[in-house]
Amino acid sequence: MGDRPLILWVRRDLRLGDNPVLSEAVASGRALVPVFVLDPETEALGAAAKWRLGLAVAEFARALEGIGLRLVLRRGAALAVLEALAVETGAAGVWWSRLYDPASVARDTAVKAALKAVGVEARSFAGHLMHEPWEVQTGQGGFYRVFTPYWRSVRDRGVAAPEAAPLRAVGPVVWPVSERLEDWRLGAAMNRGAAVVARHQAVGEAAARAKLAAFLAGPVDDYASARDLPGVDGTSRLSENLTYGEIGIREVWHAGLQAREAGRAGAEAFLRELAWREFAYHLMHHTPQITYANWKPDWDAFPWRGDNPDAERWRQGMTGEPFVDAAMREMYVTGTMHNRARMIAGSYLTKHLLTDWRVGQAWFAECLTDWDPAANAMGWQWVAGSGPDASPFFRVFNPAGQAEKFDARGDYRRRFIAELSRSPGPEALAFFDAVPRAWGLDPARPYPAPVVDLAEGRAGALAAYSSRNA
Repeated sequence: MGDRPLILWVRRDLRLGDNPVLSEAVASGRALVPVFVLDPETEALGAAAKWRLGLAVAEFARALEGIGLRLVLRRGAALAVLEALAVETGAAGVWWSRLYDPASVARDTAVKAALKAVGVEARSFAGHLMHEPWEVQTGQGGFYRVFTPYWRSVRDRGVAAPEAAPLRAVGPVVWPVSERLEDWRLGAAMNRGAAVVARHQAVGEAAARAKLAAFLAGPVDDYASARDLPGVDGTSRLSENLTYGEIGIREVWHAGLQAREAGRAGAEAFLRELAWREFAYHLMHHTPQITYANWKPDWDAFPWRGDNPDAERWRQGMTGEPFVDAAMREMYVTGTMHNRARMIAGSYLTKHLLTDWRVGQAWFAECLTDWDPAANAMGWQWVAGSGPDASPFFRVFNPAGQAEKFDARGDYRRRFIAELSRSPGPEALAFFDAVPRAWGLDPARPYPAPVVDLAEGRAGALAAYSSRNA
């Protein structure tokens, strides 16, 4: 490679620390040209995810400037952009951190082959996960289909220590021309919702580290129980930062290990949840169809409903079931949704409303700022019954019973449902400022009656399950 530059193809690794590809590139002493490509695969992101990605890219560009680099922005098919930039800069190689969803794998495989064919070194690095999905195997050499044995396999498996952020890097003598991020209008589809959701984002590496430190300073002690209480600030809320690689998973894992070694009560449960993220990627790698088809093929005959008016009521947060509606409204106000609430909202759509899980999956992909292709797919199939879950279909979450158990005082429901309070708070009212005007929602209107009686909905789900197995 001589002394020719390296192109760093930046994707979901928008951080300086715990970044293997960046660390090795800086250690090479070569001139580095970081580039972010707005390619068709990235253009296909949902409205909230694409908007939030734009914030992350802008923050990372500022971070790179602090070590002497610039982030070049280019729009177009990844291969065409990278080939052109290699010619323009005289770069001898293109390096990047791996992604694992089917679309990214197909793109990256084609890019690597084409670059190598023209004599450009193409290298992919680990960094988005603690363990590459093919590294964790059963005793028979296969992959894990159930989480508990997967967890036993990785619980004490070594994880490389995170590298420190580089203090300085070398850029090219002449920088390539960059497009302007604002011209891409990545937040256009968010419309008026962007101003509401922006108040709840913690963008960038420093913000992510601050959240991790705050969590480990106190909430981790009660995490095992508090993580199921959506009305309590009991989780790390790092999902958005992990999604865009604003903090490295190895850094988070080792911080959790230190908390466990220090005897912090909830640290083990926290580490277990980090392993759930890994398990989702493990499944997506070995069974990529989990992102678009029933993971259990025998569910193909299940009489799911496609999109329907009841599903629209669900999308609008107007089902008449307060726990479900609070969950949906939280998503529109904050960009994320508490994990317990995701299970309740997902179960209600797929069980009580018998709506295809892919309807919900697509809507979450459109609305979540922490959207993750593996976790979203696994989560939806888990609640639907068609995915990797040892429990049978007839586990139907009762939203009212779940509310009594996990939101006993009603704090979560009142926080996001204005119609349930005489003096609604700002977040409950912000919901009406965030959602599309076309929905015609008004906090002055009465709260709606339930779409379906919970007992009847459960009975309908069980009947559909029984007919499928008749």
